[in-house]
Amino acid sequence: MAMKRPKADAVIIGLGWAGSLMANELTLAGLNVVAIERGGWRDTSGDFPTSMDTDELRYATRRELLQPLSVETMSFRDNPSQSARPLRDFNTYQFGWGAGGAGSHWNGMTWRFLPNDFQLYSNTVKKYGANKILPGMTVQDWGVTYDNLEPFYDKFERLAGTSGKAGNIQGVIQPGGNPFEGARARDYPLPPLERTQAAMLFDAGAKELGWHSFPVPAGNTSGAYTNPLGVHMAPCTYCGYCEFFGCGNWSKSSPNACILPALMNRPSFTLITESEVMKVNLTPDKKLATGVTYVDKSGREWEQPADIVVISAYQMDNVRLMLLSGIGKPYDRASLTGVVGRNYANQTIAGASVFFKDEHLNPFIGAGALAQAVDDFNSDNFDHANVDFIGGSNMLIHSTNGRPIGLGNAVPPGTPRWGSAWKKAYQESYQTANSIYCMGSSTPHQDVFLDLDPTYTDRFGRPLLRVTYDWNENDKRMAHFIADRSVEMGHAMKASLVVRSEPTAKPYSPMDNLSSHTTGGAVMGDDPTTSAINRYLQSWDVPNTFVCGASAFANNGGYNPTGTVGALTLWAAEAIKTKYLKSPGPLVAL
Repeated sequence: MAMKRPKADAVIIGLGWAGSLMANELTLAGLNVVAIERGGWRDTSGDFPTSMDTDELRYATRRELLQPLSVETMSFRDNPSQSARPLRDFNTYQFGWGAGGAGSHWNGMTWRFLPNDFQLYSNTVKKYGANKILPGMTVQDWGVTYDNLEPFYDKFERLAGTSGKAGNIQGVIQPGGNPFEGARARDYPLPPLERTQAAMLFDAGAKELGWHSFPVPAGNTSGAYTNPLGVHMAPCTYCGYCEFFGCGNWSKSSPNACILPALMNRPSFTLITESEVMKVNLTPDKKLATGVTYVDKSGREWEQPADIVVISAYQMDNVRLMLLSGIGKPYDRASLTGVVGRNYANQTIAGASVFFKDEHLNPFIGAGALAQAVDDFNSDNFDHANVDFIGGSNMLIHSTNGRPIGLGNAVPPGTPRWGSAWKKAYQESYQTANSIYCMGSSTPHQDVFLDLDPTYTDRFGRPLLRVTYDWNENDKRMAHFIADRSVEMGHAMKASLVVRSEPTAKPYSPMDNLSSHTTGGAVMGDDPTTSAINRYLQSWDVPNTFVCGASAFANNGGYNPTGTVGALTLWAAEAIKTKYLKSPGPLVAL
C-alpha cells in the first residue's frame, strides 16, 4: 500500500533544465509545486567547490556525474530485424543524475534552432516539391514557429547568462554574428568569449572560402553577470573543465547556478531527491492524471497527488514513462500507427581532423562552448536544388579542453596506440591538432523509433526502453556532403594534414560516443495522429499532463538542443499560466 503525500498543484518529474525552468515559472505564478528527482541533491558550492580537484579520470572517464548504468540502461539495435541487447558500458547517451540533471555537466553551447527547422516539411515541399523527401522519412512541422519561440529564447538566454554575438537584430544583419539566424529582439546578455588561436585560424579559412564565421553562443560567462532572478555569476576562467564536470566558479549556465538558488528559497516549492517515479497515475478512463507513484531511496512506495503533471526528465526517460503509464498510443512499426516512440532522432556527425606545423593552439585554455562556427551549410541556408538530401549541418572548431587522457587519440593516422612512437606523436600533436566538428541535422524515419523492450527489464521489473536507430539515407548523404566541406575548410586553414571523418559510412553504434544529442519520441505537432503532444507540449490524450524536453523535437536540427529545450519549456509554462489555469482542459481543439 503506497503512502500518500499532500496534494500539490503540480508535480514535476526530473529537475534538469526543463524541470527547473517549469518549477520556477509555476511557483512564481503562485502554484504549490513538488519536484521528484531520481538522483541526489547537487549544489554549486558544496558539490563543485573551486578547491575540488578537477580529476579527469573521475569525471570525464568514469563519469561520476552521470546516471550509473546499474540504475538504468536501455537496449539497442540498428534496425527492426535485429535483436536488441542492453548497453552495459558508458556510451553516447548521457543521462543526468541529481538536481540539475544533464545541465550540470553539459558544455554550454546555447543555440537557437533556425526558422526552417520548425517548418521543415512545409518549407521543403513548397520550395523543392514532395519528392525531395525520401521514401520512409516521417518529416513533419512542429506546430510552432521560430517567431512564436523568439521571446522565450531571449528569456532563457537571460536566465542562463549566455555569451554571444547577435547576427540578426530585428531583421538587420549584424557584422561578426551569424547572418543566417532568425531575427532576434536584442543581442545576447553578454559579449562572446575570447577567441583562441584555433578560432582565428578557422576564421581566416572561412574568409578565404567566402563563408561566414562567428563565435558560438556560450553558456559560459564572458564577464560578471546577474540574471533576472538576482543570481550572481562570475567570469569564466577558461579552465577547460566543463563537459562531464560541474562548475564551482559560477561561470557555466546550469540549473544549479542559475535557477535553483532562487527556487529553493520559495516555500511553495518542495524537492524530493533519490526517488524514482514509477508511473503517472491516471483516472479509470485514462483521460486525466491524478499524480504519480514513486519509490524513495528506502524502497518505500509513495503517491504524490497533483492537479498538473509535468514530465521533464531526460529525453528517453520521458518517452519511457509515457509508455509505462499508458499515455498516448505507442508507435507500431508494422502498421505505421501510434505516436509515442515515433520520430526519434540523434545527431549526424561528420568533419575532419586538422594537424598544423609550428602552431601553439594551447588547448588547455578552454571552455565548454569556446568555439568558432559557420552556418553556411546548415538547414536550408544553402540551395538544396542540386543536392540529394534535405537538412544540413553547423560546422565549428572548438577549444573545450586540454585534458590529457581524452586528447590521447588526437594523433595522425598510422600512429601506434601505445609506446614511444605514440608518446612522440602525442607530444607534437597536443599543441598542433584540433578537429572541425559538424553537428548535422537528423531527419526522422519510419524504421527509427523507441519502444519497450520485450525481453529486458530494470531493477523494478519494468521493461527497458529499446532504441532502434541507424543512419538513414538522407542523413548519410548530408554527412558525406558536409565532410567534403570540412576538408575544404581544413585546407583553407593551411593545415599540414587534413583527415576526413565520415562516421555514417558504417552502421551506427552508441559506443562510438559521437553525440549525446538525442531527440524526439514524444513529438509535438498539430496532428494527434502523428504527434504525442500539442504545440503547448500538452498530451493530446491526458490534458493535465505536459511533456517537456528534447523528446518534443519533431526532427533534430544542426545544433545542440539545450537552448530550444529551454525556449519550449518557457513557452509551455506561459501557456499553462495564461491559458490552462484559467480553463483547465485541452489547449488545442481536436
